[in-house]
Amino acid sequence: MTGIRLTLAALGAAALALTAAPAATAEAGITDEVTLTLGKDGTLHVVEKITGAAAGLRRTFITRTRYDDDNDRLYQVSNVKGGTLAGDVLTVTGQTVEYDVKGAVTPSGSVEELRWFAVNGWNQPVAQATVTVSGPGQVRNLSCFAGELTSAIGCTSASMDHTATQATFEQQNLAPGQALTVVVGYAKGSSQGAPILERRFSLASAFTLDTVTGGALAALLVLMLGGIGLLYWTRGRDARVAGHEQGPASPVQNGHFSPPDGVRPGQIGTLVDEQADVVDVTATIVDLAVRGYLRIDEQPRQTYDAPDWMLVRLPNAPVNALLPYERALYDAIFEGRDAVLLSQLSGSFASHLGKVRDALYADVVKQGWFARRPDTERTRWTTIGVVLIGVGLLATVALAWFTTYGLLGLAVVIAGGALAIGGQYMPAKTAKGSAALAHTMGFRQYLFSGELGEVPEQHRVELFSRYLPYAVIFDGVEHWSRVVASVTGNGHQSDNLYWYHGPAEWDLSKFAGSMRTFTTTTSGAISATRQFRSL
Repeated sequence: MTGIRLTLAALGAAALALTAAPAATAEAGITDEVTLTLGKDGTLHVVEKITGAAAGLRRTFITRTRYDDDNDRLYQVSNVKGGTLAGDVLTVTGQTVEYDVKGAVTPSGSVEELRWFAVNGWNQPVAQATVTVSGPGQVRNLSCFAGELTSAIGCTSASMDHTATQATFEQQNLAPGQALTVVVGYAKGSSQGAPILERRFSLASAFTLDTVTGGALAALLVLMLGGIGLLYWTRGRDARVAGHEQGPASPVQNGHFSPPDGVRPGQIGTLVDEQADVVDVTATIVDLAVRGYLRIDEQPRQTYDAPDWMLVRLPNAPVNALLPYERALYDAIFEGRDAVLLSQLSGSFASHLGKVRDALYADVVKQGWFARRPDTERTRWTTIGVVLIGVGLLATVALAWFTTYGLLGLAVVIAGGALAIGGQYMPAKTAKGSAALAHTMGFRQYLFSGELGEVPEQHRVELFSRYLPYAVIFDGVEHWSRVVASVTGNGHQSDNLYWYHGPAEWDLSKFAGSMRTFTTTTSGAISATRQFRSL
C-alpha cells in the first residue's frame, strides 16, 4: 500500500514538472541571436533568430534620437521579413526576423562608426543575446553598452576574431525595454553611410541671427523699405510743394466774399487732409445756411435738456445750382421734408453719409486736384500692404519651421506694415491741387491774421458769416462766431442772423457758444465716430 502511494506521488511530481517547464522557459526570457552586416552603401542588414518567445512578441525600435541642439537623428527601418512593422513597433510572426537599417553610420575623424541598438524594446525579457557584426573592412575599435538606453555600463563580453573582420558581443538578462547597443569602428570611407538628420524646431534656431541671416535681413529691409520710399517719391508726393505759392492777400473784392479759386468749405477740408470726413460735412451744412439754402433755428430748452436745432428748408432756394456733393447732402437732410430736428438725423443720416463722401471724392477728382480718388488710392496701397503682411507671416512660419531664416520673413512683414501705414499718405495732389492748397493756406493765414481791412457795415454780417464755414474747417469756430456776433448790417445789435435764429431771450452775445455746441453736436449726429483734423 505504501509502495502504491509512492508511485502515485512520483507520477504526480513528474506531471507537474512537465507542465511547469514551458512556463519556466517563458519567464526565463527569449534568446536572441543577431547578425549585423554593414554594406558598402551604408545600409545595415539585420537577421535575428529568436527562440523561447511567448505569444505576442513585439519590439519597439528606436528610430529617433537627439543629434545636436538643432537636429534629431533618424534611423530608417525597412524591408521587414518575419514580422509586421507598424510605425516603430515590430510584431514578430516567425522565429527569424530580417530588416534593413539606414542612418546607423557616423563619420568621425579618421574612422566611421557603426552604432546600433542591436537588442532593444522587446516586450519580453531577453535571457541571452548574442550579436555578430561583419563590415566592409577591418574593425578599428569596438564597444558595447547594456541596460537602459542611456546606460554607460558595458555588456557581458565584446571581442573580435583573429582577422579583425568580425566582432561579437554577448549580454544576459535584459529586462523588457532595455537595450544592448553595439559600437564598431571602421576605417574612414569603408562605407558611404552617413547620419540622417531632421531639423528640430525651436524658436531660438528658427530665428538665428548670424552673419548670413543678419546680412540678408539688412539687405532685404533696405531693398523693400527703399522700394516703398521710392514708390512714395514717385507716386505719393504732391506735384508741387504748397509753400512755393501763396494765395491772394484778400478774398474780399468790392465788399463781397470770393473764396480762393472758388473753393467751398467741404472741398477745402478734403483737399487739405485728403479725406472726406464729418467735419467737412458739418462745415457744408453751415455753408448751405449762410448761402441761403436752409436756416438753423436753435430750439428752446430747459436747464437739463440736450440742445437741439431745427434745420428749415428755405423756399425758392436755387438747389439746382448746388454741386453734386452739396445736393446729396441737402437731399439727405430733408428727404422731402420742409424741416427736421438735428436730433432726428442721428439714426437716418449716417446711412447717407457714404453717398456724400463719394460725391466729395468724385468732386476733388473732377476739379483736377487729384488724378485718382484719395480714398481709393489709400485703400489700394493699404490692401497691398496687408496682403504683404499676410505673405510675410506665411513666409516667416515656413522659413522658421524648415530653416533658420525666419528673420527674413519678418522683413517682409515689416515692409508690409510700412506699406499699409504709408498707404495713408499715397494720395498725391496734381499741380492744380497743390496750387489750390497753397491758395487755401494763404486764405487760412489771412483769416486768422486779424487784419481784415475796411469792410462796409452793410456787408459785414454777410461777409463774416461767409467766413464761418471755413473757420469750421480750420478749427476756429469760436473766434469767428464772436466776430459775427459783434456786428449787424445797420450798426445795431440784433437778436438773430438772417441764417441763424435763437429762441426767446436769446441774443447774439450767446452766438459763439451756440455755434460751438452746434458744430460739435452736428458732427456727432452725422457719425458715431468723429474724425478730427490737424493742419
